[in-house]
Amino acid sequence: MATNVEELKKFYYQMLLIRKFEEACAKGYSTGKIGGFLHLYIGQEAVGVGSIAALEEKDYIVSTYRDHGHALARGLDPNALMAELYGKRTGTSKGNGGSMHFFDKEKHFMGGHGIVGGHISLAAGIAFSSKYKKENSVTMCFFGEGAANIGSFHEGLNLAAIWKLPVVFICENNHYAMGTPEYRALSVKDVSIRAVAYDIARDRIEGDEVRKVRDHIKVAVDRARRGEGPTLVEVSTYRFRGHSMSDPAKYRTKEELETHKKRDPLFKAYGDLIDAKVAQDELAKLEEEINLKIEKAVQFAEESEEPPLSWLYNHVLAEDI
Repeated sequence: MATNVEELKKFYYQMLLIRKFEEACAKGYSTGKIGGFLHLYIGQEAVGVGSIAALEEKDYIVSTYRDHGHALARGLDPNALMAELYGKRTGTSKGNGGSMHFFDKEKHFMGGHGIVGGHISLAAGIAFSSKYKKENSVTMCFFGEGAANIGSFHEGLNLAAIWKLPVVFICENNHYAMGTPEYRALSVKDVSIRAVAYDIARDRIEGDEVRKVRDHIKVAVDRARRGEGPTLVEVSTYRFRGHSMSDPAKYRTKEELETHKKRDPLFKAYGDLIDAKVAQDELAKLEEEINLKIEKAVQFAEESEEPPLSWLYNHVLAEDI
């Protein structure tokens, strides 16, 4: 699929927005303004942006606890997302969810989920609903390679295969399940080959170039929309930070990290734009625009009100409406 310069600028803008947002999150966490868990998406931006670019507005997204990048790529408001991280009532989940539980029903962003792999069968359920109601929509489900060893992974793929559900399962393989390298957790490194056991389509690609990701995922999305069933896509990527902000990532060498940083998807996109004769001044202005947007998001979060104590027990039990 051809990508014109304007499309590439849009992709670069989204990836840089995610990078700047995550850097601001790291600062907020380090200064004690963000609490709880915080899992950053730095280094993996091309996967989320490229994949979600293949979707339509009516399609659904189910994410993991590392959900900031997916939410921003889907177009959720950075102000509301940052406010959620700050635990404010103006947050996308009214301050109740925090980093792992972004949610936006209007944009069909069906949540980040903290239970590893537990959301994969949920994605199959959403896809079943879409097929049952003849919505012609596709569900996209992100997860890490560590989740491929969880029972819900196999349950979700099996049901999706049996019922030919319109779902695309995307394994963002960043090669470390928390601090455990894949060679210690996977008997077969190729996660995508597990699709063979369920007789569904599969693909396996590098995730360092946003257009390549978009093109491959679009094939899977179109297949699902035509009623030809699910696809399991493994995208090789790499997180530049630890598993979470509390992880110093001492299980990998500095040399390994620097090697992967040389393949930063933002550098690749920037270089492609320069090669396409986009002026450096234009890209600098774009970065300034993003910096301002992030500053406003942080200011919005800091100035927003805390949720009242009366909200503490909301949504704990089923409510009579």
